[in-house]
Amino acid sequence: MTERSSRVAAARKLTRRSGRDRAGAFLAEGAQAVREALAAQVEGTVGVRDLFATEEAVQRSPELYDAALQAGIRVHGVTDRAAAALSETVTPQGLVAVCEQPVHSLDEVLAGSPSLVAVLVDVADPGNAGTVVRVADAAGCSAVLFAGDTVDPYNGKAVRASTGSVFHLPLVRERDAGAVFAACRRAGLLAVGADGYAAEDLDTAEMRGALVEPTAWVFGSEAHGLARRLPELDSTLRVPLYGRAESLNLATAAAVCLYTSARTQHRAGTGRYVK
Repeated sequence: MTERSSRVAAARKLTRRSGRDRAGAFLAEGAQAVREALAAQVEGTVGVRDLFATEEAVQRSPELYDAALQAGIRVHGVTDRAAAALSETVTPQGLVAVCEQPVHSLDEVLAGSPSLVAVLVDVADPGNAGTVVRVADAAGCSAVLFAGDTVDPYNGKAVRASTGSVFHLPLVRERDAGAVFAACRRAGLLAVGADGYAAEDLDTAEMRGALVEPTAWVFGSEAHGLARRLPELDSTLRVPLYGRAESLNLATAAAVCLYTSARTQHRAGTGRYVK
């Protein structure tokens, strides 16, 4: 199958958000992403429509090729040029899955009294967004909520940065950030913003037991933080800086905040363990 074939051309449209939204699908490139996609297909959490693979990619990962066939997924052999047309990387890996976008509502993912969720508000960088999804997955969050003008979680770079975590926990997109905060409060979560200018830091909040409470950690845009959202939050905390660095980037700050809450909750017996 060449880059001019109708199936490759249709899949290529998924490299753009408008194409993904119209088709309700996204691309997962590379052996790790495809492996996670196939596992999600077996679990019934994500559907895989097609798999495109070059001859070399099949030789490198024959088990993925066989698993896709056994799952009844349409598998298409493609040329290197066709694989490059579907790739958003400098070095195409020759293995691309077309996956259905799971659809979740706020009330659905916040049901069952979650103890920890991550909220991204107006975050523009897909690499940061995908890395936060990966961190949230590792920290045992129940969901990641994409609020306001935040980048599409199924952007190719975001999917790659998540290293498969995009298939592990529910992601919700909601343009109305206020609706996200309201839903979190209905679920019993405190909306805590990560703000480098907050009066209190994580250490003091942890010592007074504040982080044991069910928490929706809110992370703002790389350029403007949460300045516009402060009135909508229950509180803000900053990551203490002990050295001379001016600040932490978004993904690193999210890792520190989410893991501090997860560790505190687990010690208190209120955290969500994922096996």
